[in-house]
Amino acid sequence: MTSTASALGARAHARSQAATATIAGPELPDDVAAARITFAQRIPAGGYANVVLGRGTRLRLRDPAGAACAHILLLRADAPWERLNVADTVKVPWQAYLGIGHPLLSDQGRVLAAIVADTSGQHDALCGPTPEGRALLRLAGAKQGLEPRDIGPTVSFFRGVRVESDGALSATGSAAAGSSVDLLIHLPVILLVADTTHPLDDRPASDLDIVAWAAPDELAGQHNSDPEYLRAVENTEQAWTAATLEVGA
Repeated sequence: MTSTASALGARAHARSQAATATIAGPELPDDVAAARITFAQRIPAGGYANVVLGRGTRLRLRDPAGAACAHILLLRADAPWERLNVADTVKVPWQAYLGIGHPLLSDQGRVLAAIVADTSGQHDALCGPTPEGRALLRLAGAKQGLEPRDIGPTVSFFRGVRVESDGALSATGSAAAGSSVDLLIHLPVILLVADTTHPLDDRPASDLDIVAWAAPDELAGQHNSDPEYLRAVENTEQAWTAATLEVGA
């Protein structure tokens, strides 16, 4: 065994440990070239992640074992005071249940991201995370210079909730193992993710895979024909044009 009594010995020991360590990575999409992938990470149960994603990024969240619970918060990377507004995300599209075509709206009426693929159908925009989830999101935010006050309401993927006729909220569980949901990023964002239990579903969470790749051409697609969505996209494009306009051009 390498001695750790000296700095050189400690370094050699650490490097030998790293050489033999095996860390499971996420499953990568077969139809996406490796050069296009900008971020890939497997988050263990009780873990978190933070990453800045550019406009035109496609983000895939995947539930390998069928028990992940991804609590998501998006903040505009170039203006972090603009962030996901869950109330508007539900109210403006007239739909409380997240699915394909649903925009994730900021508090300025802009599309931070839109759901463009979904094989799970088990999501929640009503409950938010548990206290443990909020603590994890605060840790993730701190890595991006954010303070606890910056951590607002979230949406949750892979644990479903439905509203009963009497107004009660009921958990509807998870979909099959291997389910996924894809988001298309419309404005540069800070993505914060916590993988932990849901307030109405205390089953232990399982691993969560996150893979992101460049897909700017997809921004030209129309993923929803509702007038509210189209107006939000127009707001988004105006803001992006203003933010990137060269002075004197």
